[in-house]
Amino acid sequence: MKKFVNNVENVLLESLSGFASAHEDLVNLDLEPTYLTRKNLTLKNDRKNKVAIISGGGSGHEPLHAGYIGFGMLDAACPGHVFTSPTPDQMIAAAEAVHADKGVLFIVKNYAGDVMNFEMAAEMLPFENATVLTSDDCAVINSTYTTGRRGVAGTMIVEKCVGSLAETGADLQACKTLGDKVNNRTASIGVALTSCTVPAAGRPTFNISDTEIEMGVGIHGEPGRKREAMREADTIIKEMIDAILADFKAREIETKSEALLLINGFGATPLMELYLIYNAAAKLLEQNGIKISRSLVGNYVTALDMVGASISVCLLDDEIKQHWDSPVHTAALRWGM
Repeated sequence: MKKFVNNVENVLLESLSGFASAHEDLVNLDLEPTYLTRKNLTLKNDRKNKVAIISGGGSGHEPLHAGYIGFGMLDAACPGHVFTSPTPDQMIAAAEAVHADKGVLFIVKNYAGDVMNFEMAAEMLPFENATVLTSDDCAVINSTYTTGRRGVAGTMIVEKCVGSLAETGADLQACKTLGDKVNNRTASIGVALTSCTVPAAGRPTFNISDTEIEMGVGIHGEPGRKREAMREADTIIKEMIDAILADFKAREIETKSEALLLINGFGATPLMELYLIYNAAAKLLEQNGIKISRSLVGNYVTALDMVGASISVCLLDDEIKQHWDSPVHTAALRWGM
């Protein structure tokens, strides 16, 4: 294993310390327990009267979630160890640090550990809270690795839209309703050309040859739909788009609308290839009556050093479009400021 590591046990602490120092204008880092908060919400009398938006999950998916703390997105994030859920005490401490008497909305990816720990935290909080469970991964059919459809790159789209609505002073139920709607109107699927390597393990999570791909891989290196032969990009991308369209059809969601197309890298895929994926995916979607009116290409929800990418399609309506377009200022996403 070749990685920039001093001591495997200190990787997360050193990384979070670097992140907080590099973005000291945006975030504060607390270590006992570990969580990050939005800079301008650290003192209660400085807080806007808004719903507090909190997310979190295992590290290794950067910039998710800490990279999305800031105006128009998250108020706090709880990082667990690599690919490991944060603990309830982290979530409780983060919620107590940022709540502003309008309640707390947790945005939780649908993995068993995350769901269990966020539920425990929610039950122990003395103030109103709600949860949006993200489950945009249409690759999962029958899986023993999750509690159902996994929450993947669509989580970032939910965080952006809900964070925007919270900035307007909307109440907790309105924020949850929008989050659930965005999640329902989003479908994602990923493909891996290589595995990822968790620093503590020191070896690839799974073995795959140079002539194979893992279709439908999870963002922790979980198995996909099936192991397939490597082939030209257009054929791979068509299979992914077909899966997304089939998912919308199975859930009886009308696709003849505008859409946001997110091409997300898993950490080690060149931008040149990500834009190639975008080019092919956009053409296929428009051939199927979906107009791509918003787009994003890059590394937004990664899987350490995995070579691969995911495609996410969010079907837009006026409300979702408004909150996607609204100003945002975070370490990893910023426009309109």
